Amino acid sequence: MSTDLPADPDGPGRSGPLLVVVGPPASGKTTVGRAVARRLQVGFRDTDHDVETATGTTISDLFVNAGEPHFRALEERAVATALAEHDGVLALGGGAVTSAATRALLVAYGRAGGTVVWLDVDLASAASRVGLNRDRPLLAVNPRAMLRHMLAQRAPLYREVATRTVPTGDRPVDHVVAEVLAAVAAHPAPHGQLDRGRR
Repeated sequence: MSTDLPADPDGPGRSGPLLVVVGPPASGKTTVGRAVARRLQVGFRDTDHDVETATGTTISDLFVNAGEPHFRALEERAVATALAEHDGVLALGGGAVTSAATRALLVAYGRAGGTVVWLDVDLASAASRVGLNRDRPLLAVNPRAMLRHMLAQRAPLYREVATRTVPTGDRPVDHVVAEVLAAVAAHPAPHGQLDRGRR
C-alpha cells in the first residue's frame, strides 16, 4: 500500500479531510472531533477505530499480543488511507505522530491548505480525565508518570504537524469546539470540502 498522498492536491481525484485532529490521550480528540463534525455536517473518522475494525481486536489487545511496533505499523497505514479517502473530520491516535512517515503526510496536507489542530492538554487535566482507564495500553501502569513523559516527548511532534494549537485543559467542550471551528473557518478549506459539508 502506498503511503503517499496524490502529488497534485488539487487534482480531480483528490479528496482529503476537512480537519485533522491530533493530540495526546485525554485531550478530547474524539469528543471535540465528533462535535465539530456534527456542526459542519460532515463525517467523523477515528484511525484507532479503523485499526480495530481491520484487525477485529482492540488496541489494548494488539499491544499485548502483537507488540507496539506491530500496532504502529498498522496505525501508519490506517492514517495514510484515511488522509487519502476521508473528507470529513479525522482524529488520529495519540501516538500516530511518532511515525516520521505520518508526520510527513500531515505536514504536506497542511501545506496544501489542510487544517491540523493540536488539542493540547496539561498534565493535571489529562490525568484527571484518564483516571483508572485501563483501555489505554501505554497508561496501564502509573498513568500520571507515563502521561508526564508522553506529553513532554510528543509535544514537539504535535507542534511539527499542527497548523493550529487549541488548549483543552480545564475548558468547557463547547469553548474548545468553537475555537476549532474558527480555525477551520480561518484556514481556506482545500478543494471545497467546507462548502460541500455545509450543504
